[in-house]
Formats: sequence, structure tokens, C-alpha cells
Amino acid sequence: MRSTLERPPAHVCAAFGGSADGGERLPDSTAWHCGDLVLKPVTDKVRTLWTAHALDYVREPGLRVGKPVRSTDGRWIVGGWTASRFIPGTPEHRGDASVLAAVKLHRATVGLPRPDFLDTRTDIDAVADRVAWEELEVPLAETKGGRWFEVLAGARRPIRLPSQVAHGELLAGLLFDGDSSPGLVDFVPYYRPGEYGAAIVAVDALAWGGAGRDLLERWAHLPEWPQLLLRAVLFRLASNALNPRSTQASLDGLRAAAREVSGIL
Repeated sequence: MRSTLERPPAHVCAAFGGSADGGERLPDSTAWHCGDLVLKPVTDKVRTLWTAHALDYVREPGLRVGKPVRSTDGRWIVGGWTASRFIPGTPEHRGDASVLAAVKLHRATVGLPRPDFLDTRTDIDAVADRVAWEELEVPLAETKGGRWFEVLAGARRPIRLPSQVAHGELLAGLLFDGDSSPGLVDFVPYYRPGEYGAAIVAVDALAWGGAGRDLLERWAHLPEWPQLLLRAVLFRLASNALNPRSTQASLDGLRAAAREVSGIL
């Protein structure tokens, strides 16, 4: 198997219109910056093709989107690599801007069809999402988030919002560059109400981004907000409890988020 740290070969760069030297590897990433392109090794062809379609679909003036680039013969994938336009910026803890980006994104993706591969996902986050939405029951380690999950789960009530493709990792995936609009370069899909993506952003900002309850209160006008926040914190608690690599620091952050969410239920 080809190493994901390998430089993209010259013929791949040329196929996407980039320079032959392959550029420079982006920090803490398997992607390579090559002029105005970013080249990424493909580890899952189905998801890569879906992500290319999703990012190509998004038309939202309030977001800078790293649009996928086709090769000279029209392909999204060449030699195990895919390409997109380079978007400058770095992840930052901007709670309100990130929640707003989630709202804008999910208004722009209402028409995206449900990805078929969601049915076959068995990774930790996919399982945790189903547990949070009462579609699956699995044991959760009490000392890693299961106890908090048990305490909060009884407050779940039906949510009467239509499901759509929703981004489940937006806070960590947005790129900020000064006063420019947030940049979107990836899409981690779930099929839930669109506002669920905003709720996950808010919970992540509380848990690990230094935000407080005022962030939740400023977005209280979103439909079914308390229940979506509850699902989001249950999702993260279940994921933490199922993850053998979860840390005490991550649990401490989730406890703080859980306390704030429980206060508005």
C-alpha cells in the first residue's frame, strides 16, 4: 500500500494542472499544497467522490469553499489522488462565526441526497451518532462519559424537523483567514436535521473552544435548539466513551458542555 505521506507523483500533478514537483506537505496533514491546488491521497474512493460532489454543490457567498478540481480528462481521482482549490487559513476558536457558518452551509445543502455509505459506517462516531438518536444501544463506559450520557438521555424528546445531509465536524474543519469568510475544505456527513450541525459546533465550542452558555443563548432562535444540543452532547459523550484513545481532558470538556446544555433543557 502506498504511504499517505508520499509526495504526489509528477503525472498526477500534471493531470490536475499543478506543478510537477508536487509542492509542499501541509502541516499535520497527508495533503500537499501545490500552487493553487491541494492534493490529497484517497483512502476511501466512495467517500472521496461523494465529498467532491458535495463541495461542488455548495453555493454560499458566506463561505469560501475549496472546490474540487477535475483532471484534464474529467476525473475526480487520478492515481489514488484527488485535488481541490487551496483555501488559505487556519482553524480557530470562533464560536459564533462557526455556528453561523453551519447554518449557512446547511441551508445550502438541503438538496443533497443521503449518502449510501452512511448505512455501512461502523466507525466510533457513526455508532455514537446512532446511540444519541436512539437507533442503537451499546454499553458505554461510565468513567469515560457513559454516566453523563445516562443522566442526560432521559431528557430526549421527539424532534420534528426534516433530515438532510449535516456536517458533523465543522468546528475543527473551518479555516479562518483574518476577516475573510470561513473556509470549508471537507465534509463529514450525517443525515439529521440541518441545525444538528450547528448544535455540534456549539457543543464542541463549549467543550474545547472556550465558549460559555451565552453562545447557546445567542442561537436559541434556531428550531428545536435545546433538543438538538442535547443530541449533540450525547453524541460526543458516546463517542468519548467508545473511543479507547479518549483522554481525561476531552471528558472534562464534555462535562462542562453537558452542564451548560442541561441548564437550558
